[in-house]
Amino acid sequence: MSKSASERPGTSGPTEWLERYALVLVWAATIAIFGVLRPDTFLTWSNFATILGSQAVIVIIALGLVVPLTAGDYDLSIASNLVLSGTVLALANARFGAPLALSIVAALATGAAVGFVNGFFVIYFRINSLIVTLGVGTFIHGITLWVGDQQTISGVSEALVTAVIVTRLFGVPLGFYYALALCIVLWYVLSFTALGRRMLFVGRGRDVARLSGIRVDHIRWGCLIVSGIIGGMAGVIYVGTTAAADPSSGLTFLLPAFAAAFLGATSVNPGRFNPWGAMISVYFLVTGITGLSIVGVSTFVQDLFYGGALVIAVTLSQIVRGREERLA
Repeated sequence: MSKSASERPGTSGPTEWLERYALVLVWAATIAIFGVLRPDTFLTWSNFATILGSQAVIVIIALGLVVPLTAGDYDLSIASNLVLSGTVLALANARFGAPLALSIVAALATGAAVGFVNGFFVIYFRINSLIVTLGVGTFIHGITLWVGDQQTISGVSEALVTAVIVTRLFGVPLGFYYALALCIVLWYVLSFTALGRRMLFVGRGRDVARLSGIRVDHIRWGCLIVSGIIGGMAGVIYVGTTAAADPSSGLTFLLPAFAAAFLGATSVNPGRFNPWGAMISVYFLVTGITGLSIVGVSTFVQDLFYGGALVIAVTLSQIVRGREERLA
């Protein structure tokens, strides 16, 4: 039986609290620093509303990655899935005149199908999920370019744009609240349900989980399907944000989402991929990027932030996880 935090040797209450919320404190310090440097531009509600609303798609993708990562699998196809699902929505609604609701269902079904295919190859052929999802992601990107004729598809219903970025609550686009709602749902499932515990057991040790009677293959396949559906959801939000389906720009979200997912595993619930940590990480990273842009640093800082954050986050998450396993 694993020990609780208070029973672990060398782990005091304040130390554990600091470890859990260090990222939040660093985020607050980052806001304070840029607030001092540029109070008139950085410390404005319009700036924070833009930060919160503009990152909804990356937050949703990061949350989608948390699901298979918890079960020990990767989904490198999620960004390509986003683009394909968005293209299906735009084609159905703008080109073929299908109702918006039906077009959204088609986009989500596309995402689920991608997740199903990923799971099929991973489970039945015992291929590493890293390889499968990389190949499937490249393949479906080719399908996206084919069905969309390599063009941006515009003319999507204004109702979707209104529901994502035009309508605001406290000045923040509704896209942020959709991402927040998804975060709450995943947090509840992973923290308070038997399914969430099974996913964690599978991720920590498949052989042990199998011997404990857990249907490991079903859990892993289901996680990849859920990741696919969330990728489709991200595609819907992305089309609602841009009012069009671009065949390539959505691919750039993969690195920031992975950086946030791994960085999130070092906070809130250290050693575990968790929704709150991933969401906080997205906004910590974009706050730093926005602040540096406001003070005049060139746009290349975005690549430095996301690339560096991913390497550092993976290193820290492995250190934290290794320590948790030694103390368990």
